Amino acid sequence: MTRRPVTHVLDPMSRRWWRAVGRRVDPSTPEFAFLAAPHNERHEIGDAWLHDYEKQGMVAQPSPTAGLFDDMAVLDGPDFHAADLHPAVRDFYEQTGAWRMEVWSQWNPLFAPGGMAVAALFGRRVEQLALPTEPLSVSRGMSSEVRIVSDESGRRQGAAWLRRLRLDDSAVYSGFYRSAVLPGRHQPHVAVSFPLELGNIHVFLAPRAEADGALTLTSRSQRFGEDGAYVSVLFGDEWYAAQPPLRESFRVYVDDEGVLRTDHELKVGRFRALRLHYRLERHS
Repeated sequence: MTRRPVTHVLDPMSRRWWRAVGRRVDPSTPEFAFLAAPHNERHEIGDAWLHDYEKQGMVAQPSPTAGLFDDMAVLDGPDFHAADLHPAVRDFYEQTGAWRMEVWSQWNPLFAPGGMAVAALFGRRVEQLALPTEPLSVSRGMSSEVRIVSDESGRRQGAAWLRRLRLDDSAVYSGFYRSAVLPGRHQPHVAVSFPLELGNIHVFLAPRAEADGALTLTSRSQRFGEDGAYVSVLFGDEWYAAQPPLRESFRVYVDDEGVLRTDHELKVGRFRALRLHYRLERHS
């Protein structure tokens, strides 16, 4: 289901909050172009944004080997070179659909009640960013589907990554992945947007290749216009954006037994809120 008949009272309240604490931006201008991203229309939830692209003929048919990036070299820059990555790490991002994921989660006890409240009031209801709050909810892993989005000329614009819990087939998130260069920077970043009703959450992650071929991705949310998380909301034809104090880090690596793994950490300010660990296995 991608539509609901009535907007929940919390949704306009939260959008007004982000407008109040944010700043007015215009994603059509060079200064704020990095914030241009898909969003759902009024009363739409989940991956409705992707269905809108499908109607325009912009979404490729599902492929078991579609990747978040067609070539990790699109992220090459002063601080990163894809050639330095372990082949398995690079293969995961270039043929993501060919990998199966097992996942484990652990909340900081201080943040677990808040995480459960957000999941119940927002995440599961709007089918977006419904992070697992109970360890057994991820006991059977997550499904993974990657859909390539292209413009009218056939040029790749990004990739939609749709993930659901295998336990009950509930949506975890639908994210739009692409490379992006932030204002005044030369190093491309991994840009992930999570479309919401009349808005989105956008995360920009700085890539690094470690000596052992591992990939690290970090977002620090220190200053507007740099890597980090952004919440954007639309009122009429005006956009407002704010930067919450969310910090993320990923480390994608091959362990001593040749298994591809990912450590994912989410912090609120200085405090660790959630840790996720993924075991990745190529199945095709």
